Amino acid sequence: MNACLAIRLAFAAALAAGSAAAADGGAVTVIGDGYAQDCWLAAIDGKSDDASMQICGTALASEVLSRHNRGATFINRGVMKMRRRDFAGAMVDLNTGVQLAPEAGEGWTNRGGALIGVKRYSEGLGDINRGLALGVKEPEKAYFNRALAYEGLDDEKAAYFDYQKALALKPGWALPQQELLRFTVSRQ
Repeated sequence: MNACLAIRLAFAAALAAGSAAAADGGAVTVIGDGYAQDCWLAAIDGKSDDASMQICGTALASEVLSRHNRGATFINRGVMKMRRRDFAGAMVDLNTGVQLAPEAGEGWTNRGGALIGVKRYSEGLGDINRGLALGVKEPEKAYFNRALAYEGLDDEKAAYFDYQKALALKPGWALPQQELLRFTVSRQ
């Protein structure tokens, strides 16, 4: 007997209701010391307060940085802006960051997350896929955001599998666990 897996949403998509927020894709390492490294440390610590944002701005305005470190600092500040739900401001920084450091997968995945935040799902999906291809330190966040993009594009099956992948990469992570509760799986 040929069984086909059908996946249906148990409730309206959380993304459409605005209850799910894109996860930041992670910070980009800055080598050296000074304000740029302090900006990176603030980003990996989950900070997005005014003082941390100022540190990143000071690094960009006053430090002589390699092309990669300058790009990484823009990406790290973009991550902080995403946490503040300032998706337009994040896009400005992330666009600059991926131009300066196109090899940084985190730049692409974070830009994908910001695009999802403004409901530009197809573009976000493309950036996340590029970031995953380049490699990221926290791929579970990229898969989670890609699931959000798939939901925004009404591809519930792909979203379900990406939420599962995010949870498999980081067992016990509450965000994908919560999203998976909305799905029911049945065989037809």
